[in-house]
Amino acid sequence: MDKSILLVDDEEGIRKVLGLLLADMGYQVHTAATGTEALQIFEKLHPPIVLTDIKMPEMDGIALLREIKRISPDTEVIMITGHGDMDLAIKSVKYEATDFVTKPINDEVLEIALKRAHERITMRRKLDDYTHNLEQLVRDKTQKLVAAERLAAIGQTVAGLSHAIKNITGGLKGGAFVLEKGIELSEQKYLLQGWEMIKGNVDKITNLSLDLLNYAKDTRPDFQESDPLEPVREVVALMRPRAREQGIDLDTHFDKDILPCYFDPDLIHHSLLNLVTNALDACVDDSGKIGKKVTVRALKKHGWGVEYQVKDTGCGMNAEVKNKIFQSFFSTKGTEGTGIGLMITKKIIDEHQGEIFAESKAGAGSTFVIRIPKGPPNKSK
Repeated sequence: MDKSILLVDDEEGIRKVLGLLLADMGYQVHTAATGTEALQIFEKLHPPIVLTDIKMPEMDGIALLREIKRISPDTEVIMITGHGDMDLAIKSVKYEATDFVTKPINDEVLEIALKRAHERITMRRKLDDYTHNLEQLVRDKTQKLVAAERLAAIGQTVAGLSHAIKNITGGLKGGAFVLEKGIELSEQKYLLQGWEMIKGNVDKITNLSLDLLNYAKDTRPDFQESDPLEPVREVVALMRPRAREQGIDLDTHFDKDILPCYFDPDLIHHSLLNLVTNALDACVDDSGKIGKKVTVRALKKHGWGVEYQVKDTGCGMNAEVKNKIFQSFFSTKGTEGTGIGLMITKKIIDEHQGEIFAESKAGAGSTFVIRIPKGPPNKSK
């Protein structure tokens, strides 16, 4: 333990007497006659304890105490005061003095004050060690937890990817078998059917590869102050011919006076395109239904820049399916989907510090909701 101490008093006799007493107690004593001199010594040596008179010319003990605490809040400062200076002594405690002793100084009283100062130093060091060890323990546990979650995520992703590849491989084998039969029997119908099966599964491989590449990209959104209606209008215009061809009514509702907000127009376009494509697919899959409709909305939402809604009149989802839709390689389209589209969309919205969720009931259609903040992203998150 550092047993150095800075003794500050403008009276030379007191400095000598107290200096000898402190030296007998085992302290390495540094002395100063003024507050200014004391600060110079303190900034150079940083002793753990300062013993200072309150009444001194130029800089008094209170001013010295406050300056020392500003430089080093953990330094223990004991004040020396006369009997008539009790108000000042009490004031010094307000400014975080450790203790005060009165003149003439009693050896035992001074020793008790110094002991209390050392106990505070020891307690603070133990607390610092405990806090450091606790923080290290939390960091270690967090790293282990993150590592475990990463392994679980990798395992889930590998399992999902393996399942997707098996489906595609099965489709290719089936197409090849039908194609071989067509060649063997010289049957044009089988040749065309087999070729279509193979071509469809090649398209699935392409889509799966593109989706994986998009998800793995570590590109940051290019945030710009943009018109929230622009990407949604582009997506609706792009998908309207397909909706018309499939006999689906593609309806829109855009609130007026939606103010510009900060987002990446290309990524939000990608997200909305994915949702509208899924909505059209849901209506196609529910082919027996009359009055198939997809409604796309852009709305003003309190606390957000914009809320997008994509609603379909398809078959909907039960609670179990709804809870899995943003998981990797989970698809409501059976072997037709890659199971990555919604996962990519969620990643994009998370990077925008937005929200994405679905409202759905089996047999009653689905509504997907995206909310984008008004202002630039908070980089601390």
